Amino acid sequence: MAKESGIGWSTLSVDDSGGTARAIKNDITNFEMATPRAVQDVTGVDKSAMERLLLLADMSVTLNGVFNDATGMSHDVFKTVPSTSVNRTTTLTHSGQTLAGELLYTDYALTRAADGSLTFQAPGVLADGTVPTWA
Repeated sequence: MAKESGIGWSTLSVDDSGGTARAIKNDITNFEMATPRAVQDVTGVDKSAMERLLLLADMSVTLNGVFNDATGMSHDVFKTVPSTSVNRTTTLTHSGQTLAGELLYTDYALTRAADGSLTFQAPGVLADGTVPTWA
């Protein structure tokens, strides 16, 4: 396994509200993803350091991008976030490593900056109880 940069993601797709995967990586300028695990503190009074148990797995993503209202692109995907309650398959692939999850997107926030740029932010969280696993 070699060290690599984050340049050249081969897949970044999100389902639209109808369930069709849309390749929107050209609209995404940066993103954050996390696959945290909850922990339970089980430290007894006889200990001098923390004891913990691993609990449920989670996944979250925040996509940041440039507004694009072309058919099948980012605005087409996220414009229904406020009016629909559907899981959206989100797939991230880099260097042959794929992480896919069923996410609920909780916001589609547009920002018009002072310089005139129009950008968006779309946060998503795990929806279906399936443990996120890299393949």
